Amino acid sequence: MAQESPDNRRKQYSLMRSILDYGMGGIILLFGFFFLFAEKLGFYFDLEPLFKYFFSFLCIIYGAWRIYRGYQKNYYSE
Repeated sequence: MAQESPDNRRKQYSLMRSILDYGMGGIILLFGFFFLFAEKLGFYFDLEPLFKYFFSFLCIIYGAWRIYRGYQKNYYSE
């Protein structure tokens, strides 16, 4: 079994992390939109509106940042 080169290993790691960031970013982004439009979808939560909107916008911002980080693929700081 041949040894993988360090460059090939970095590419595989970068691809794996990128896919993970896309997936988690998408899920977190969907949660943000779900909490933002929950009442229109027929779901009612016993939360203060300020907390609900703050949490939904926080999820949207963090999900978008994760997707951007997956797109950028800058996992090594050299």
